[in-house]
Amino acid sequence: MILASCKTGPVNLFKTASPYELYQRKLSSAGLDKTAMGKAWIDAGQNSIAKALRIQVPYKEQGYFPAERVAATAFRFDVVRGQRLNIRLEKTPAADFMVYMDLWAFREGNSPKAIASADTLNASITVDVDENAEYLLRLQPELLKSGAYTLEIVSGPSLSFPVKTSGRKRIESLFGVGRDANTRRHEGIDIFGPKLTPVVASADGVVTRVGENNLGGLVVMMRPNGKNYTLYYAHLDKQLAVEGQQVKTGDTLGLMGNTGNASTTPPHLHFGIYTGGGAIDPLPFVNTDVATPKAITAATTNINATLRNSSKVSLRESPDSKALTLKTLEPSTIMLVEAATSSWYKATLPDGTTGYLPGKGLNQVNTGIRNIELKTSQLALYDAPLTAAPVKKTLDSGSRVNLLGKYEDFLLVKDREDETGWVRAGL
Repeated sequence: MILASCKTGPVNLFKTASPYELYQRKLSSAGLDKTAMGKAWIDAGQNSIAKALRIQVPYKEQGYFPAERVAATAFRFDVVRGQRLNIRLEKTPAADFMVYMDLWAFREGNSPKAIASADTLNASITVDVDENAEYLLRLQPELLKSGAYTLEIVSGPSLSFPVKTSGRKRIESLFGVGRDANTRRHEGIDIFGPKLTPVVASADGVVTRVGENNLGGLVVMMRPNGKNYTLYYAHLDKQLAVEGQQVKTGDTLGLMGNTGNASTTPPHLHFGIYTGGGAIDPLPFVNTDVATPKAITAATTNINATLRNSSKVSLRESPDSKALTLKTLEPSTIMLVEAATSSWYKATLPDGTTGYLPGKGLNQVNTGIRNIELKTSQLALYDAPLTAAPVKKTLDSGSRVNLLGKYEDFLLVKDREDETGWVRAGL
């Protein structure tokens, strides 16, 4: 698996330590890695990778990192060879709030490979994808800083379109379709247009061949700078480039025609990409149809709020009603909303499980469900829904409390002094 990051733009290629690693070294130098907070920060970064949620590109979310909670979030997603991956993070406040972005590629059976990193002084990552791959992106803020963020992940073509004044709609024959009674497969895409339409360099590079053959007729081949593949332009009416010529993106290489075995077809460009292993699909490299993320319609006022669900709902691995169910939540389950994406929320349960659920049917817990009287065995008010959690206080016998929600065998309650905590249920 070969993945390369663009050499332009605010990207650290891990030739030196990443911004994340430099920050972690600062924590260690100050001895903070031995404190509870420092250890929690390091653990949060590692755990987020293991619990990365699956998304589809394009993706957009708005979220919030609170200073009082040590947090990190991570995503897994697939990108197709030939696409250019663009990751952008905007944050509020723009200054004095650092978020570290780190990107890895997964190789089956192997550890993830570090690809690129950025901090929010340089809040973008751009990567050209040279193999079909699964990526993992982690976001983690510095300690003791609060802030909101908007993350956007999109993908588009890594090359410019090879025909002047044309686009995806003019492509009428795709890679891999049968040719000559299915005795061979089409090794490129056909882009139709008026005769003598300029065909242009899709990248900066060098012309490696100007020639003629039976299938392609008049052809030009060029090698983009820094890439391990060659671009093939065929059926030209006229060749304007010469071998060895250095060209820039958009320079005219020739004029569209129908030479070679295309003599009975309308003028078009056969555009192919060849590697050492043979022809590959050029469409992702030049496809101008770029999808944009769905608008965020879930109420962003609920971000960083504690909510409960009004009916049974599935917490899913992805913001998709068909995605894997991580947990089935009974009514009134307590959760913390961390982010919003399209019509979904990304939420974390009291046990640390994070997933997606629909943005409708959730209510804030500032209004209780009903008043209940506690039994003698319920007087310990815990800091978390665990019997091993610290006891915040011991309530008086016969106390009446406001029930705010539930989680498994615990109830979240508020007493008469507005102290909120967990008591055991059904004892």
